Amino acid sequence: MATLFISDLHLSGERPAIARLFLDFLHGQARAAEALYILGDLFEAWIGDDAIGPEHGPVLDALRALVDSGVPVYVMHGNRDFLLGSRFEQMSGSRLLNDPSVIDLYGTPTLLMHGDTLCTDDKAYQEFRRMVRDPQWQAALMAKTPAERIALAREYREMSASETAQKAEAIMDVNQAAVENALREHGVSRLIHGHTHRPAIHEFDLDGRPVRRIVLGDWYEQGSVLTCTAEGCELASL
Repeated sequence: MATLFISDLHLSGERPAIARLFLDFLHGQARAAEALYILGDLFEAWIGDDAIGPEHGPVLDALRALVDSGVPVYVMHGNRDFLLGSRFEQMSGSRLLNDPSVIDLYGTPTLLMHGDTLCTDDKAYQEFRRMVRDPQWQAALMAKTPAERIALAREYREMSASETAQKAEAIMDVNQAAVENALREHGVSRLIHGHTHRPAIHEFDLDGRPVRRIVLGDWYEQGSVLTCTAEGCELASL
């Protein structure tokens, strides 16, 4: 048995091929898993549990079928789908997971994060994140109609794309000191996260002990899956 980790699928009606790949994954490889963890940005945008669109239905149904088959699914909020709520949980059968969370992964305490809070050099993004995660801001957003929220989400995506094109690559990656602080704070030697779309396994020493940071890949052009067993973890592409 293995535990699977994925993130940054950014599912949307505009990318049906990736949605099909994900559905195939849920009906195939994931059925043999001990658990599936989705560490943020399952959807390109989620404007609220009251505005579930037709493109979401097959994904929610497939997640529910996976859970009903005996495989628990845990979903962490990302920077694109932080409004996932209780109705999403009910329809998908999955459980929302706090960011950060520490799990026991085959005897090794492992820190799970989406990863965006580690990108501390991107100060403009961190200010935006604080704004959209504020309960008052979210309440004001949810008071708008779904059409208004869709328009606002589109506006934010366009703004993000424009700003990202002007930022240095290093600014959008994690800050090493932030990584080390997170590992120290939670007392772990292994961290798994997504967000940066830079799949890799980084090994280094921290306070005289070996630690590991595993970065999940995105699902823009292909699938990216981390498979962990008692013997170790392996990153692979679908």
